[in-house]
Amino acid sequence: MSALRDALRDLPEAVFADLLESEDAYLLVVDLPGATADTVDVRVEKGRLHIEARREKDLPPSFEYVREDRPLFLDAELPLPPDATGAGAEGSTDRGILELRLPKYEAAPEQPIPIEDA
Repeated sequence: MSALRDALRDLPEAVFADLLESEDAYLLVVDLPGATADTVDVRVEKGRLHIEARREKDLPPSFEYVREDRPLFLDAELPLPPDATGAGAEGSTDRGILELRLPKYEAAPEQPIPIEDA
């Protein structure tokens, strides 16, 4: 688990994430304000977790950016713990919070992780 925990430190400073562990799974919770199930793509490939997220930002009429620190995209690649797998993984978003449940099982083939709005 230390490789994943260490990789979370390398996420952009504006991205906040928690990692939890139980006997049978890992739970990764990532703050992605403005992202929805339709704008998040998560997959497991070759022992790595790939997260791509896009947020929608509306610019109010008659305003322009003086400073813009909230990125529109997140593209992160994180190593999975050796005992985690994408097989049977579940994901959901609720008010911009992405929760990924990664079971602890034997290695599984590459596959997308479905994300649903809660």
